[in-house]
Formats: sequence, C-alpha cells, structure tokens
Amino acid sequence: MFKQNKCIPCQGGVPALNSSEIIEYKKLVSEQWIVEDSKHLLKEFKFDIYLDAIEFSNKVAILSEEQGHHPFIHINYKIVKIILFTHKINGLHENDFLMASKIDNL
Repeated sequence: MFKQNKCIPCQGGVPALNSSEIIEYKKLVSEQWIVEDSKHLLKEFKFDIYLDAIEFSNKVAILSEEQGHHPFIHINYKIVKIILFTHKINGLHENDFLMASKIDNL
C-alpha cells in the first residue's frame, strides 16, 4: 500500500512517470489495471445490475472529490470503465496509481 493517504495536487511542471517507474507502481495495484501508451491507466468493472454500476460510479465520484483527483468515468449499461491520468502532465503520476488502489478498495 502507498505511504501517502491522499493524492497530492500536481501543479504541472513535473515529469510524467517513465516506463521503469510505471512498472514499479503497477505492482501496487490489481493486475486488471492496464497501462495504455504509458499515459493512461484503465480498468473495466462489470456489474450484474445497472444500478450497481451507477452506485459504484457515484462512489468513485465521491472518492475523486475527496482526493482532488478526477478520473474519466464511462458508464455503458453494466460496465464502468475508469481512465486515470494526470491532466497537467498529460501522463501518469504516482497519484494515478494511488487512486487506482483506492478505487479497487471501494
């Protein structure tokens, strides 16, 4: 688990994680998270009922507000796709993996 409990706001001007850093952080989240183009971290969550997908999405939204780190949330009936990246650096940051870990714990 991460040492920090909350995402630290990224002010930009910091480099995105490089490939070797991404590999190390990837070990800290569930295997279902996929790194895409070394810029995005994504995972699909499948639910049996549409309202469960909506409830999960709302939990992610509340967590995102608490953490100050907002993913893209795509809802397609009973599938919720979460896409994490740090907008200010157009790439991955430690915060993205921290949020992925927190989302997995919902």
